[in-house]
Amino acid sequence: MPALSRSKSNASPQGISFCEKCRKSRKHYRVHGRTAYACETCGNHIYPLVGTIFEKSSTPLKTWFHAMYLMGSTRCGISAKQIQRETGVTYKCAWRMFTQIRKLMHDPDVILGDGSGGVEVDEAYFGGRRKGEAGRMLRGNKGRNTRVLGAVERRGRIVARVTETVNMNAANAIVREFVLPKSTIFTDEAVVYDAYQHLTGMEYQHKRINHSQKIYVAGDVHTNTIEGFWSLVKRGIGGVYHSVSAKYLQGYLDEYAFRYNRRRSGNLIFPALLQRVSEMVSHKPVSEAPKNVLS
Repeated sequence: MPALSRSKSNASPQGISFCEKCRKSRKHYRVHGRTAYACETCGNHIYPLVGTIFEKSSTPLKTWFHAMYLMGSTRCGISAKQIQRETGVTYKCAWRMFTQIRKLMHDPDVILGDGSGGVEVDEAYFGGRRKGEAGRMLRGNKGRNTRVLGAVERRGRIVARVTETVNMNAANAIVREFVLPKSTIFTDEAVVYDAYQHLTGMEYQHKRINHSQKIYVAGDVHTNTIEGFWSLVKRGIGGVYHSVSAKYLQGYLDEYAFRYNRRRSGNLIFPALLQRVSEMVSHKPVSEAPKNVLS
């Protein structure tokens, strides 16, 4: 199974893996008919798929890799229905694969502000709408939508998180967690961003653009970068998925952010997903065989 060999080689280059029984790094060879590799010295088995999204899946790895490649190479997203048509699996299987692959696309360690372009912070609302009007959601409309806070470094990476409410505490929490101290932060005039310049020990420089006065760019002060990302996500969800519930929205945000953060990687997004799989790999040693009673 070439796909299994590909997964194994990402975790253990040149076929060398740590043997739990020998307590040394040994050469391992494929066990015919099983998703396992055996130590060349003691015969102990390791299972490269244990602990990954592929464990206990009857779907061929080739199909998994095809779905991973398609999810990584698209710009606006691809539906489970399209994967069903391209791979021949059932819709239920395609949807499950997408849900599992999105788990690989979560970036927990994004740090913003180490460049010189500054960091833009903004909120977005998904679902719900103001009847006959456009613009920021009003207090009475906010129970019908899902709230998201995001931060993006100009010419850099982005992080987007679903939040229960958009208030000063939530806005402060996202910059404390993801934005380096002494960074320049750009926001609009919303009151939830009032405290950035006064956060203890952070020394942020805070610049604001007043959208309520229809001012969108003033020199280098704007939030167009993150507004562009919100537009990409909303157009993608509306055009490809049509709607997303609050329960699954974070997974979709992770998917779009993962591709955005690697937008200059060309065709290397698929290897990046495989690397994520390799980081999940755990070894499952088989219990020792019973000793020969005649020895």
